[in-house]
Amino acid sequence: MTAVHTPGAPWIEDGELVSTNPATGAEAGRFPVASPDDVVSTVERAREAGRWWAGLGFAGRKERLLRWRALLAQQITELADLVNSESGKPVAEAIVEAVAAIDHVDWSARNARRVLGPRRVRTRLVLAEFSAHLEYQPFGVVGVIGPWNYPVVTPLGSIAYALAAGNTVVYKPSEYTPAVGQWLVDSFARVVPEHPVFQIVHGLGDVGAALCRSGVGKVAFTGSSATARKVMAACAETLTPVLMEAGGKDAMIVDSDADLDKAAEAAVWGGLTNAGQTCIGIERVYAVEPVYDAFVAKVVERAEKLTVGPGGGADIGPITMPAQLDIIRRHIDDALARGGRAVLGGPESVQPPYVKPTILVDVPEDSAAVREETFGPTLTIRRVRDADEAVELANAVSYGLGGSVFGRRRAVAIARRLRSGMSAINSTLTFVGMSTLPFGGVGNSGFGRIHGDDGLREFGRAKAITRRRGPSLLPAQTFERTPKDVDRIVKVVKLLYGRTR
Repeated sequence: MTAVHTPGAPWIEDGELVSTNPATGAEAGRFPVASPDDVVSTVERAREAGRWWAGLGFAGRKERLLRWRALLAQQITELADLVNSESGKPVAEAIVEAVAAIDHVDWSARNARRVLGPRRVRTRLVLAEFSAHLEYQPFGVVGVIGPWNYPVVTPLGSIAYALAAGNTVVYKPSEYTPAVGQWLVDSFARVVPEHPVFQIVHGLGDVGAALCRSGVGKVAFTGSSATARKVMAACAETLTPVLMEAGGKDAMIVDSDADLDKAAEAAVWGGLTNAGQTCIGIERVYAVEPVYDAFVAKVVERAEKLTVGPGGGADIGPITMPAQLDIIRRHIDDALARGGRAVLGGPESVQPPYVKPTILVDVPEDSAAVREETFGPTLTIRRVRDADEAVELANAVSYGLGGSVFGRRRAVAIARRLRSGMSAINSTLTFVGMSTLPFGGVGNSGFGRIHGDDGLREFGRAKAITRRRGPSLLPAQTFERTPKDVDRIVKVVKLLYGRTR
């Protein structure tokens, strides 16, 4: 009997991982599944290649990474078409994603020396006889475990920065988007053919676990909070450091002086782009009493115009991971059963493999649609008394990835109060494409940062070096010190630090 497979759900056949389009079921590619021994040998090859890659120095790596950036830019439509054919994401969305990824490659290559290169650090008077130096040395091999929802920009936010810092990379892409991952690795090999600096291992979760235990210097993970805990547990066995970018339940706050047209446009984009399958997507909106009704009407007006379907022309494509459909349906049903109302869509919006836009109001704060990550094209909108109540409710969930504030006079102050790693004012999601800023969350959204200076530092070990440049005026760190030396040390300390100002 021939096995029946759900479109979009990967399976293993004859030792190969099979990837298909979630809308059509068309095969996107087959890739050999890595065994635990394969993972170890891949990491060992990466370790050997790392000696050459690190030896190129910042200038040599920059030159090669910029060549890769140029290739990605030249092939952007090819890459976007592949993302569409494998995940169902509309081509226009895939191009926007690729643009951000290309900029991250460019920024990390151009700024690695400035952020990570050797430099003098000011010393203190009590150790004036020493000079101080700081540099960031690569971990060696970095393991990257990537997601399926943004299979280009999210992994490259770790991969490009790790490479710029002097590491080699072994990448385990999501089993839902292995073809995109393989394309990225193959494109890099075209511009850096000398050594296996950037390699890939395919498979299911057990391959990711094997990568955690393979002896890599660090693991960068993006995925659900539940899987993040499993990755951390596996890495803890060998004290392998980790960078965790987990789930989100981001909120938007709409204050009384917000531009409602812009706020509604951003809420629809931030909540429904990529069929809502966005870790930093807006899933909850808190609009203050004076503008609530008008805001809801404007959101519904925009959301009901969106088209849903296959191909590059639709605004919203299929749900990439078939199992997510049950979660989306459960959240909608629970919200309605607990007194919520659907002002657009509802249970009938779930039409596998698609979900049409659904806007929910009057949803209790303890419902699944408010507390759990939905990862679908739904929005809950709640009427609040004022911005203070909005902040309190926005911060009440366990996640803390990003967020958004629309307003004028109080917007910056409100954004600072959000318990999140990132906030956007009068926009949504913009921080993911801002190469100069760190990206990451708090709480169940993980820890560590990619992008920006902090993102580069995540992929280098801080190495502190002191160097004697003269005799010690206050010989403290020696058994040759005398009682007079100790008395002099006490006097100097009192003189330097004994005052309160």
